Amino acid sequence: MPKRTIQFIVLAAVMLSGLTMAWADTWRLGQQQDWQSLSADQKDKFLLTAAETKKLVNAGQTAAARKAFDKLKKDFPEIAGPDLDVFIEAEILFCQGKFTKAVSSYDKLLTDYPESQLREAALDRQFAIGTAFLGGQKIQVLRLFRIKGYDEGVKIMEKVTERAGVDSPIGIKAAVAVAKSYEKREMFDEAYLKWWEVSLQWGTGEIGRDALLGMARCKYAVYNKYPKHKRPLYDVSGLKTAKTCYEKFKLIYPQDAEKVGVSQILKQINEQLACKQLSIAQYYQRTGSKQSANLYYQMLNNNWQGTQAAETAKQLLTKNPGSEETKK
Repeated sequence: MPKRTIQFIVLAAVMLSGLTMAWADTWRLGQQQDWQSLSADQKDKFLLTAAETKKLVNAGQTAAARKAFDKLKKDFPEIAGPDLDVFIEAEILFCQGKFTKAVSSYDKLLTDYPESQLREAALDRQFAIGTAFLGGQKIQVLRLFRIKGYDEGVKIMEKVTERAGVDSPIGIKAAVAVAKSYEKREMFDEAYLKWWEVSLQWGTGEIGRDALLGMARCKYAVYNKYPKHKRPLYDVSGLKTAKTCYEKFKLIYPQDAEKVGVSQILKQINEQLACKQLSIAQYYQRTGSKQSANLYYQMLNNNWQGTQAAETAKQLLTKNPGSEETKK
């Protein structure tokens, strides 16, 4: 199967599906400000025509799709309007593979005709294109280079969320898609902020649960990106945030926490935090500050019982009973 055809099958999965649903119950404001609607028979005929047009677009047959749109407008003048013209222009650009330009045309529809019945269909199309870019679809830069359109995908999804609202189904889907894309590309700080944004709006329910877990996962991943033997040298504030999120997750969603293995993760985090304290103690030991070293060893014994670091601290403390500082 040609690569171009495959692109259209993937990217046009929602092609005209949103359009069909929107048009199925389309109401148009007539010149006399009276609402006009399609009759039941007209709707059936329209849906059939729209489905046939959808096949043409999915197959990437631009010329045939253009003719089908023209016929659609001629056969169903009730649905004609400037917003429809802009929408069709955007669909043709999509059909030609000009996805960035298509997004701009959908933006025009959404900006100039905010009350259009095609608004949801345009947002659905932008979401589909944004999904493709976040998935690695390439864009052309300066007519010379083709790079993966991750940044373009983020921009599109951000705009979808802004227009639809993060409390809307498509708005939250777009926000979550961005968070997952960042996380997949190991941009954990950006992913954490996006998950946090989602959690502000959706503090409970399935989305709130996923957002909280995403926040925990990303902060933990940031710390674990460092080489294992160097981790105690780095700041652990993010690790503490991860611990807080995991503990909250375990408290609110105990069954899900068990499936994810949160208890084991928390055990690992405690060990890492204890190792940080041990590294500080050993630093003081190496620099001759025995009193400070002993203080940290004792803190490890008191606060991090059950960790390997605490056991090591206990052994070192017994070997380090004196302090030159206390003798002075």
